[in-house]
Parts: sequence; structure tokens; C-alpha cells
Amino acid sequence: MQFPELPTIYRTNALGRQIAGGQPMSSRITSRPCSSRSGSVYQLVDEPGTSEAEESEEPPYPSNFYAWYCVIVLLGVYLNSFLDRQILGLIVDPMKRTMGLSDTQVGFLMGPSFAIFYTFAGLPLGWLADRVSRRWLITAGQIFWSIASVTFGLGRNYTQMISARIGVGVGEASLSPSAYSMIADLFPPHRLARALSVYGIGIFVGGGLANFIGGQFAAVYPLEEMHLLPVVGERYGWQIIFFLIALPTVPLSLLLLTLREPIRRNLAMVRDSAGNLARRRVPVPEFVQYVSANRRTVLTHGLGFSCLAFSGYGAAAWFPALMMRLHEWTPQQVGTYFGLTAMIFGPIGLFLGGYLGDLLATRGLRDSKMRVGLISCVAWLPFGLAAPLMPTGWLVFALNVPAVLISAMSWGVAPAAIQEIMPNQMRGQASAIYLLIINLIGLGLGPQVIALLTDYVFVDPLKVHFSLVCTTGAAHVLAIALLWPGLRSFRESRNYFDRWLAENSAVLRKS
Repeated sequence: MQFPELPTIYRTNALGRQIAGGQPMSSRITSRPCSSRSGSVYQLVDEPGTSEAEESEEPPYPSNFYAWYCVIVLLGVYLNSFLDRQILGLIVDPMKRTMGLSDTQVGFLMGPSFAIFYTFAGLPLGWLADRVSRRWLITAGQIFWSIASVTFGLGRNYTQMISARIGVGVGEASLSPSAYSMIADLFPPHRLARALSVYGIGIFVGGGLANFIGGQFAAVYPLEEMHLLPVVGERYGWQIIFFLIALPTVPLSLLLLTLREPIRRNLAMVRDSAGNLARRRVPVPEFVQYVSANRRTVLTHGLGFSCLAFSGYGAAAWFPALMMRLHEWTPQQVGTYFGLTAMIFGPIGLFLGGYLGDLLATRGLRDSKMRVGLISCVAWLPFGLAAPLMPTGWLVFALNVPAVLISAMSWGVAPAAIQEIMPNQMRGQASAIYLLIINLIGLGLGPQVIALLTDYVFVDPLKVHFSLVCTTGAAHVLAIALLWPGLRSFRESRNYFDRWLAENSAVLRKS
């Protein structure tokens, strides 16, 4: 059988030499089509005559110090994004009383108004993250969401507040797809879970710091009283908080400018007509085909972790209200104790999850990241379900501590799992899809469903604890049902990625 003439292919990294039996790739490789479950691929056949100079090697990773410096700066930005995202939970009742809102309306502010635009804006911004400077994309997004946060504090009616929350969501959508992609280019695979776990600290430290700052502020400036400010005039105490949490944007933006755009790794390259190497852009149809080939993993991973996010965001939004309504804790008490819990035990859980994920990986478990998520999900159940039902505030607090630590184990390994099955040129888009699913369900529905149950099923604000138990318990059971079968599909996707990289980590020379 005669094959048509096909482009000449050159390997670009060490993986190519592995596939070639460990021999230096100083020979030219021509391609012949063969079948694959992913469609048309190429069989590589050695031909003499290509110099070693034509081979392109993967550059070394940056120094350990610089890589961690980048992670710390990105962590600061991530932490900043969670300040205005989580502060609403502490000011639910003051905001309700001063603005005349219901639990359902407040739930919409905390959930859908932010999450819908956060998730869908993430798709084009994830596409941009695969094509433009990720550093500049994050900087622009941070400035935008900080302006929107200040606008929320200036809002005088519900419509203005919703518009501002939409702006916050759009701005923050620029961050994580770019950050995940950058970190994956800074660390080798066996250290990636720990690096992303450190970045994930922002979820808990940012949320905890929001409660802590809000609680301390409430002790000095009552949240429901008017306070006179220069330029903006009189504002309620809870509105002033949004001016304060926008302040870190300036120094953080300056720190972002000290970062260099990381070298993108494992890229498919082409030679242009002049013979120069250029990065091959992955067209959207090819990305869709890749995701479709891994759809079971994408669905079980995305939906499984989104159930955990549903539980986590819902609890974070309504636990302060539970403590103030049922146990008569003050905003200062709630902010201090629950804020410190998140800031201390959240990072411990993230480190533990990242360490366990990397440890299991070194022992040959290719589904280690998904497995840690499943372990965390099961271990959370006795603590998370019992905490809201305790008869005293201090018992609620005591059981909440291990629940926070255990739930945190998932949030470093979840994004790390995405990086393990996605090629570099697809990571921004893949991360955007992951964030779309996890935030649309978790952040968009978690706070809102709890509010709806409280208003329309239990019809009593003092029964918010029953709403919490019903929603978080159901979410964890569903997560187990998704993550357990997802282990096998994830291993299959790891193998698929290896084959894809073997077929595509090459340089195509245009004829």
C-alpha cells in the first residue's frame, strides 16, 4: 500500500528519544498514517540526514527559589480575590436589614450573580491564557475586579450591587486559568501537586482573612451604622469593608510585574516557510476532540469536585449566619474564630493533600490526585454533618475544625489532576472548563440552594442548620458516586495523554 507524502517530523524533547528507544534523535523522521482511537496519527520512521542541530530540547526549569517566588506572588493575588468573594457571608444579616433583602436575594448576590459570569468569562479568558502573556492577563483582571469591589461598596440599591458582583466575577475569571498554566510551566510534574496546593492556600487564607478583618472592623465600626467618609459621603459599616479589601491591589500588581512569563513546555512546533521554529496553535476543534476523547474523566472529575465545592461554598456562605442566629455569636466572634480556623487548618489540609498526592504518585498510582479527593470526601462526612447540629456554638466550632482541614485536602490535587492529562497548549482552556463546572455548580448553586431551602422549605431563618446538613450531605454522597468510578477513567486519560504527547511532541516542517 502506498502512503501519500506527509510532513517531516522532528522530536522536540526527551520523550521523543525515549520513544525512539533511547537513541539520539539526529536522524530525520518521516511519518506514515496509522489508526488510533484519537483519529489520524503518524508512525515515525527513521531516515538518515538530519543534523542534531535541528533537534530542539526542552529548556531546564527555573531555579527552585524563583519558582516558589512566583507561586507566592500568585498566591497573594489569589488570596486577594477571595477577600471580596467571602466577606459577604459575615455581613448577611446587616446587609439584609439595611437593604431590605431576603435570604434568597442575598444568596443570589453570593452565588449566581458572581458565579455565572465568573465561569463563562473564564472560557474566553482561558483561551487567551493559552495565547498571550499570562502575567499581564492576571494584572489587568485584578485591577478590574478591585474597581468592581469598590463599586459594590458604593451601591445604593440591589440592582447596582448585582452589577458590581458581575464585574467582580468577570475580573476574577482571568486569574486561575492563567495561574494554573504558569505554575505547571515552573515545576516538574512530581512537584506540581505541592506547588498548586500552596497556591490553593488562597482559598482558605483569603476566606479566613476576610472573616477575620470583617470581624475586627465590626468591633470598631458597627456594620449597620452610617459612617461619614471623605469623597463618598455616608456609608454603612459593611459597605466600607469593600473599600478596605481593594487596597492590596496596588502592591500586588507591582509584584506581578516582577515575574517573567514562564517558558511554555511540551509544545508542538512547526517550521515556517523561512525554516524558523514557531509554536503550533491548537485550534478549537482539536481541543474539543481531545476533551471529547477524555469526556468520562472530564465529567467525573469536574462534577465530582464541583459537588465538594457546592458543599464548601455553601457552608462558608451560611455558617456565619448560623452562628449568629442560633448561638448568638457576634460578628467579631465569628470572624475571629472561624477566620483563624480557615487560615490555620485550611493550609494544613492543602499541604497534607498535596503531599499525599505526590507520595501516592511516587508509589506508582497514576490516579493519585483523584484518589486523594475521594479520601477527603469520605473522611469529611462524620465531622461535616454533625457540626451544624451541635447544641452549642463551641461544639459547632470544635467539629468544624477537622471538617475544614479534611475538605481542604482536595483543592490542591483537583487542579493538579487537570495538568496531568492536558497538553500545555490546552491547559488554559481546560482549566477554564474545570473552573466553569466547579464554580457554576459550587459557587453558583451552593449558597443559593441553602437560602432557598431556608426560605421556602423550612420557612424559618433559624433552621438554616437543617438546610446546611441536607445540602452538604447530599453533595458529598454524590461526589463519592462520581469520583469512585472516575479513578479508572483518569488512569485511562493519563495513558491517552502519554500517547498524544508521543505523537505530537514534534516539529512539523511545512513543504
